[in-house]
Amino acid sequence: MYKILSVNPGSTSTKFAIYEDETLICLHTIRHSAEELKPYKTLFDQYEFREQLVLSYLEKDGIDLSDLSAVVGRGGMVRPLESGVYEVNDKLIADLKSTHTAEHASNLGAILAREITKQIKGCRAFIADPVVVDEYQDVARISGLPQMPRKSLFHALNHKAIARKYAAANGTTYENLQLVIAHLGGGISVAAHCYGKVIDSNQGLDGYGPFSPERAGTLDAGQLVELCFSGKHSQEEIKKMLVGNGGLMAHLGINEELVAEKKAVSGDNQAKLVLDAMAYNVAKEIGAMLAVLQGKADAVILTGGISYSLYIVEYIKRMISPMVKVAVYPGEDEMEALAMSGLRVLRGEAAKEY
Repeated sequence: MYKILSVNPGSTSTKFAIYEDETLICLHTIRHSAEELKPYKTLFDQYEFREQLVLSYLEKDGIDLSDLSAVVGRGGMVRPLESGVYEVNDKLIADLKSTHTAEHASNLGAILAREITKQIKGCRAFIADPVVVDEYQDVARISGLPQMPRKSLFHALNHKAIARKYAAANGTTYENLQLVIAHLGGGISVAAHCYGKVIDSNQGLDGYGPFSPERAGTLDAGQLVELCFSGKHSQEEIKKMLVGNGGLMAHLGINEELVAEKKAVSGDNQAKLVLDAMAYNVAKEIGAMLAVLQGKADAVILTGGISYSLYIVEYIKRMISPMVKVAVYPGEDEMEALAMSGLRVLRGEAAKEY
């Protein structure tokens, strides 16, 4: 039996869990106030503070660190890499600390995993399927400007975990399937999975694709250029329009799909129109990814927090189900996905070298 610690650092929280093989033993979310984080000048300055909190919680839970076989941290904004489980090494840590790497709380996952495992003999540190997983086919990388190639940035951890879960439930393996998976959350990513690889997707952070509760998605390039040079907004303000204040937030002042849905079903026509437009754009993106797979998808899978919404799910199904089977796996379980990634390596799958 293997005991695994999953660690998922967020901008204002640190989530962690202990698994014994597939069984969840404990799960915690530690919230960090702005005041608590204020003394730390950089993101990486926070790692000791967060590490000590995790260790103190584990001590209270009676977890003996010496029993841990692995610590799996959320993968950060490293260089583009193929899907898989990576052993944390010096090069990975150096890249995460590089000024060329985008600062994101998930960057702390690898360093927390390494620092905790330093205290435990025989314990291994991993990351798994970071958002920068890149398995694109070459044709998918080309945009209309050579200096602006399309880049892979999507919810890789949940996409891959749900794909494996769906495959197991259908008596096969992920590598034997062609799937379109749509992760519907604060950000939305839709990807074409071709026999174990994601060969195309929208850019789900600050790029193109459906708008979401907080993100603007694809915009008219000409209008965006005019906005940028209008003199009315700073660069940071425009970035915030794209990520944080875009999508439902821009139209309705609401960043929660459920709140917008309640307004829509209560007779708010504007809320209904915008919510329908979000679902409509997701379905269009799914259609594009079905074309990438030449119409030969085994299934379309809807996942992420918004897939709990029957309103959104039924809208997408109306557009997609005449073409292909639609399966729904609501929510996401990043802690389980991290732990199961580590468990596969402990049971014999080779870890990849960064």
